[in-house]
Amino acid sequence: MRVEIVAVGTELLLGQIPDTNSQWLGERLTANGIASHYHQHVGDNHERIVSAFRVALSRSDAVIVCGGLGPTQDDITRAALAEVMGVTLVRHDEIIAKIRSFFDARGRTMSENNLLQADVPDGATIIEQVRGTAPGLMCPLGDQVMYAVPGVPYEMSDMFERAILPDLLARQRALGQISVIVSRVLRTWGASESGLAEAVAERFDALIDSDRVTIAFLASGIEGIKVRITARGNDRDHALSLLDEEEQLVRALIASAYGDIVFGIDDETMEFAISQRLLARGWTLGLAESLTGGLVASRLVNVPGASTWFRGGLVSYASDVKFELLHVTPGPVVSASAAEEMARGAKILLKVDVALAITGVAGPDEQDGYQPGTVFVGLAIGDEVSHVQLRVPGDRSRVRSFSAIGALDALRRGLDRLD
Repeated sequence: MRVEIVAVGTELLLGQIPDTNSQWLGERLTANGIASHYHQHVGDNHERIVSAFRVALSRSDAVIVCGGLGPTQDDITRAALAEVMGVTLVRHDEIIAKIRSFFDARGRTMSENNLLQADVPDGATIIEQVRGTAPGLMCPLGDQVMYAVPGVPYEMSDMFERAILPDLLARQRALGQISVIVSRVLRTWGASESGLAEAVAERFDALIDSDRVTIAFLASGIEGIKVRITARGNDRDHALSLLDEEEQLVRALIASAYGDIVFGIDDETMEFAISQRLLARGWTLGLAESLTGGLVASRLVNVPGASTWFRGGLVSYASDVKFELLHVTPGPVVSASAAEEMARGAKILLKVDVALAITGVAGPDEQDGYQPGTVFVGLAIGDEVSHVQLRVPGDRSRVRSFSAIGALDALRRGLDRLD
């Protein structure tokens, strides 16, 4: 069964509000093994809405329409549905009574415009409204069906869970099409999207016609590149076995091309990866930040329970702070030796097992003979002190943000080398 989502509202096309409804519906459909191949946006124009509905029906078994069920003149989804169904709108007195009671309970007078929300295409089934005034609709068209729900997210989600999802699952069962869809995201740092695509090309090509497993790439800015693997199985165990098998194949191809650049799965962040490595050893971490100005510390404390392993950090932005508190040798502060001395000083000052230090040039001007985007990361792990040099692109803000996660990745790799 293929389900299409049509989001109605000129405000979506103008970019005035984000379409979180379609995103949410896509996630919930996938979680229940229902395929959603197309999403549409259409403005508040009767002819264009009717056209969008007909296009959706030409390629999908079911259509979920979000928005256009309100009480104002631009809420014309009901009329468009009626035209597509080839029926008239019928006003339902029981809906009027429910809307009126909604206003009465709040000590307000119902506007005459609210009567429009009681108009239902002849033959449609009403989805009762329990959180607002506009009821939803189930509109049969032969073997196909169109659902209409309000654009208000909490009203939409309630109607989907309470009425639409059970109906869709019943239709799937009747067709003998029950399946389970599962996904897993591999989070990487250190390769480009095109580079990753080239690394896993043989698997991507092998799956090009597969209706069981797919691979997609998601560029996520300062969080790296994500590789999403999706598997469809006859049941959850079958789907997970397909997913596990494909993950191992993809990981092997990535590792062959780039080494250990996969730092987490799904919602696991780089800072979470650091926390797991420190907790496994019972170690503590301290920071000495210069150009990142506390960005690394801010990321680390997002991890629940960070106080167990993160003791704190020093924002040693001024050169004299590096010299006086961290005992960096007076001289240029953008260098490999300065980064190592910062890490060593932070390890002693904060009394930790591991220290991470960052110094570099955020821009726009060069410093100590280095161009903007030049970054040195100091690592003090146990008795060993080392450094990593990074070359970070972008403006000042991007240099600082990319340096923060790049430094954490350097620490992750440093800790992994101990194994």
